Amino acid sequence: MQRDLRILIVDDHPMTVNGYINVLRNENIEGHNLIFTKALDCQQAYELITTQHFDIAYLDLSLPPYEEKNITSGLDLGVLIRKTIPDCVVIILTMHSEATLVDRLIKEINPDGILCKSDIDIDEFVNAFKIIFKGEKYMSSKIVKSLRDKDFDKYNLDNYDRQILMRLSEGILTKNIPNYVPLSLSAIEKRKANLKSMFLEGKSGDDHDLIEAIKKIGIL
Repeated sequence: MQRDLRILIVDDHPMTVNGYINVLRNENIEGHNLIFTKALDCQQAYELITTQHFDIAYLDLSLPPYEEKNITSGLDLGVLIRKTIPDCVVIILTMHSEATLVDRLIKEINPDGILCKSDIDIDEFVNAFKIIFKGEKYMSSKIVKSLRDKDFDKYNLDNYDRQILMRLSEGILTKNIPNYVPLSLSAIEKRKANLKSMFLEGKSGDDHDLIEAIKKIGIL
């Protein structure tokens, strides 16, 4: 017996909403019957969210507001869903990828997915749906890059530090990095020593240990 999977899609462009529905409708989710509900502004979405149950909600951030309830964006709708339908999967759709915005989304909603509209095509949209449906988090590449750049800034790493770390992560030996980064070998070795001191917290370690520490933080 198939289980109904209720999906709310909120976007102020009807053609965009219909496009999302058409793409997802073509996907065969075993054991599930996909039921779609549309909302074109914050008021429509508010009335649906407060009266019905949804399993998944796609929320555009930029929407006509519902001033009476002080709901002015998809972010506000996401907060509302977390309060009223806590088990609902929330996926944010946005044209923006600034780190400050992404940070706010994570802190206030902790969405299951954040997709930058300029960053995805049909295949990416479907792939994100499948990954999130399996219970995993998904962020499109511009969102990931924004978070990584923020982490670089937090540690006061400049472009040369970034390039050195990237080359090391690619398996390039330190002695060969001057072929890729316009610095002397001695300058690169000094920077690498500083990076190890920072990320290995004074512990001894080789290049592999440095890259693993960076990856754990989420910078690479």
